[in-house]
Amino acid sequence: MPPNNLQQNPLGLTPKPALLLVDMINGFTDPACALGTACPEVVAANVQLLEAFRALGLPVFFTTVVYHSEQQAEVFRRKVPALNVLQPNSHWVKVDSALEPLEGEPVIEKQWASAFFATDLDQQLSALGVDSIVVTGLTTSGCVRASAVDGLQNDYQVVIAEEAVGDRNPEAHRANLFDLNAKYADVLPLAQVLSQLTALCGDRG
Repeated sequence: MPPNNLQQNPLGLTPKPALLLVDMINGFTDPACALGTACPEVVAANVQLLEAFRALGLPVFFTTVVYHSEQQAEVFRRKVPALNVLQPNSHWVKVDSALEPLEGEPVIEKQWASAFFATDLDQQLSALGVDSIVVTGLTTSGCVRASAVDGLQNDYQVVIAEEAVGDRNPEAHRANLFDLNAKYADVLPLAQVLSQLTALCGDRG
């Protein structure tokens, strides 16, 4: 059955959401890196969400990709050799300075596409009572998609803030947002995500 014939129930956020900024690191936001692309509008949208979550005292998580040995994710790195620049303590693995994590905001190191795979992200979210996540970051067709799908598979309601994700390939960006919204997440305009946050959690500010 074609996806447009499927019944889709918009789920949105809950009163216990967290923000997950996927790979908003220099290696992806700086076009000087083979993995990167200029995306100031995506960075700016993430700044807005970050400020909103912090103002409401809600949990914020970042991810980065770091390879500590040649054995980590060796098949993935053979497939995409540019990943090999993501070495410990390098400029490329640091979160973009416009989105500098505050003390107490975890930066999850991962080696594969999903923020959940082979990390303790699910345990940290569960410990905080989180049951929905806003997923943002780079790239839509790669780590954002994988993290959103795994978020659903770990029983979180997943919202993707449309302006806060990006991809080197505009067609892949659009196709993946369509597919994610059809089956795995609610893809919403940034303004609507901020409105839901205020309605659900505004009394915390």
